[in-house]
Amino acid sequence: MIDRLKASGLESLARQQVDGVVRRNEDGAEYFVESTIPSTCKHKITAHEGGCASILFEYNSGKLISGGQDRSIKMWDTNTGSLSHTLYGCLGSVLDLSITHDNRSIIAASSSNNLYVWDVTTGRVRHTLTGHTDKVCAVDVSKISTRHVVSAAYDRTIKVWDLQKGFCTNTIIFHSNCNSLCFSMDGQTICSGHVDGNLRLWDIQTGKLLSEVAAHSLAVTSISVSRNGSVVLTSGRDNLHNLFDMRSLEVCGTLRATGNRVASNWSRSCISPDDNYVAAGSADGSVHIWSISQGDIVSTLKEHTAPVLCCSWSGLGKPLASSDKNGIIYTWT
Repeated sequence: MIDRLKASGLESLARQQVDGVVRRNEDGAEYFVESTIPSTCKHKITAHEGGCASILFEYNSGKLISGGQDRSIKMWDTNTGSLSHTLYGCLGSVLDLSITHDNRSIIAASSSNNLYVWDVTTGRVRHTLTGHTDKVCAVDVSKISTRHVVSAAYDRTIKVWDLQKGFCTNTIIFHSNCNSLCFSMDGQTICSGHVDGNLRLWDIQTGKLLSEVAAHSLAVTSISVSRNGSVVLTSGRDNLHNLFDMRSLEVCGTLRATGNRVASNWSRSCISPDDNYVAAGSADGSVHIWSISQGDIVSTLKEHTAPVLCCSWSGLGKPLASSDKNGIIYTWT
């Protein structure tokens, strides 16, 4: 019996060792899930009045969170397509969303120059993070700590926040506004994508610029890190989706499609949880799925009748969700 327990313990440890990095979250190991290539529409959800710029899944869950121009945050059950909760208290359009890895706090970046932090269980706003002087267009929470949050606004600053205390611990000032940002997997580095087309890496502790690379000929609209932590995906107004090696910042892939036009300065693409695929929406309403290894399109999803603003892939491998300028969300399997 003990041998069997030891063996299953080793097996689960081996599963966690993605690229030699042992990863755990508070509820135990994140399991490696193979992602399915989405081909069919599962649900059409009429989510927000006036557009839905941000959607994301809870960690290791099929629950989808959406934020809209109607200032509300909504939580959806993607098995049924039904609304499970609505969070109020945001005083502007929701431009970006993030969630702590224990799924207990949701953070929204808003056009009201503030960030709002909700306690998911009570549905109440726990903090309003003030300090930015223009619309806040990007937010991310550290993947390893529920305390650290970074945000970017059109006031040419990136701010680091401590969620336990509810205040700003560092401000990075930079001449080119940042459209999108995310934490590296180890929580030590901030990756930011800017209006000048550059991808920049910052040290979370010191706020120092570590490295930068010209990622796009026009503004960067989206940045995400692969689950194994080794690749950064950027999307830009030049309609390219580039994959960079996290360590060297060398391009390791470029994805494009005829007719794939990035719809806005904050159009968000995403990487599948098994790091094999990229999904990105287009101004013509289609969603393209590329295989990273082949560099080719493996699926094109057509249901949206408005420009697609955001794509998010469930950590369970499916479904994929996409949202558009009319406030409609589609889920795909």
